[in-house]
Amino acid sequence: MNLVLEKFAKQTGAGQSKTILLVMDRAGWHRSERVVVPSGIYVEYLPLYSPELQPVERLWSLADKPLVNKSFDKIQDLEAVLEERCQILSTTLTEPIKNLTNYYWWPNNCSPREG
Repeated sequence: MNLVLEKFAKQTGAGQSKTILLVMDRAGWHRSERVVVPSGIYVEYLPLYSPELQPVERLWSLADKPLVNKSFDKIQDLEAVLEERCQILSTTLTEPIKNLTNYYWWPNNCSPREG
């Protein structure tokens, strides 16, 4: 987690002149006493039991289907299965994804901003 936060801070320019509020769930590795939050980043944790605030949580049932009760000898084998599943999700399962993540309060015109 420390490496992720460090890289995030560097890529976003967080520091003395730029402050970022980072919202995270309450996963144990996010809240560990060993986590070092870089300068310029402030963390706010989502309330307990609030999957509606993090729609991606509802996608695990679709994403992990080919991984359930399987083991992989090499990380490359796992990556290949995940890559194939992501392609299926992004091309043929768009309707189930919408049904799981389009909340009535979610803005319809959300799109990533450049910059």
